[in-house]
Amino acid sequence: MTTDSSRKGPDDNTEIFIGAMTGTSIDALDLCLCDFSGSQPRLVAHHQQPLDAMLTAQLKQLASGVDGEAINALPSPAVDAIDLFGMADRRLAETTAAGITRLMKQAGLPAGSVRAIGSHGQTVRHRPTWREAAFTLQLGDPSRIAELTGITVVADFRRRDMAAGGQGAPLAPPAHAALFPPGPEGRIVINLGGIANASILRPGQEPIGLDTGPANTLMDAWHRRHRQAPFDRDGQWAASGTAHPALLDQLLSEPFFAAPAPKSTGPEHFNLDWLQRLGGKWLETLPTEDVQATLLELTVESITQGLSPWRVEEAGTPITLCGGGAYNERLVERLGERLDATVESSAALGLAPECVEGAAFAWLARQLIRGQPGNAPRVTGAAGPRLLGGIYPA
Repeated sequence: MTTDSSRKGPDDNTEIFIGAMTGTSIDALDLCLCDFSGSQPRLVAHHQQPLDAMLTAQLKQLASGVDGEAINALPSPAVDAIDLFGMADRRLAETTAAGITRLMKQAGLPAGSVRAIGSHGQTVRHRPTWREAAFTLQLGDPSRIAELTGITVVADFRRRDMAAGGQGAPLAPPAHAALFPPGPEGRIVINLGGIANASILRPGQEPIGLDTGPANTLMDAWHRRHRQAPFDRDGQWAASGTAHPALLDQLLSEPFFAAPAPKSTGPEHFNLDWLQRLGGKWLETLPTEDVQATLLELTVESITQGLSPWRVEEAGTPITLCGGGAYNERLVERLGERLDATVESSAALGLAPECVEGAAFAWLARQLIRGQPGNAPRVTGAAGPRLLGGIYPA
């Protein structure tokens, strides 16, 4: 642990920031060390820190809803959901700090060379449509991360946007614009995480963007249930099945897909309970691989539908994919076919798909440190540009 006497603050002119991001799969923490001193942001180092089985179980319980029986099944002193929340909050912070220590060692840099860490934390509940009761919660105690690393932390990015009437998501579009500056023809960036979000980027204009619906979260959950593995590698299982038109139509009847932007969502909405509720009879009779193929088509169709207001105007615009789904060969193939466009991995622009969201939160931390807004009001629906996050000094 860093002691007070050994702490040395960073050079205020340093442009090196770290982004820390966990996704809806809740299996690992992506840590990205980025240098913003040049005309183009540069990834210096990346480290993926695994989450141990106990922390993963705690976070998944919190994200899906906790009852007394579930809490008692965990070997821990927790007696209720608040205990579980506090324990996971601390443990995720410790895991984040351990990962950052490894990242810094890998890069060969001292803590004093980093201006700040942008820690997204783990979203355990996101309720943007609850009107007067809307809220969002992310775990990962930033004070503890600052204490253990000796680096200033920026965290709690989403709540200020929500306080200003926004959805608190997606926050990625302005960061995508900074990471992948669009040329004259513009650019569309599609993040294929648990939830898919799209950024429509035009030179000299504020980004447009929205969550389109599930990317991997339903496919991963169905795969875990029936194949006892976390994800469908390369989309091979989905490719072995046949999408079922009636089931797909039933799933696409979900009102979220037809709702206009701004809109955001999460796995608290799109999960196996949702799938069972809408597709119940088909889930009982179809081959499991056909359901998986249909879920892949649901991702493709909901992205296509979400982009439809801009597709005519943006015909010929390059499409860049990031997030874990960029490695799903079947999904990438179907997106290219359905969008009638060439889609390419963000790796072609110098940033691996698994690094983009981490780099985005490094950029968001930099925005707050520089006293500049981090949100795009046209994306989230907020009343205006806002400084996002809070600063937790080392």
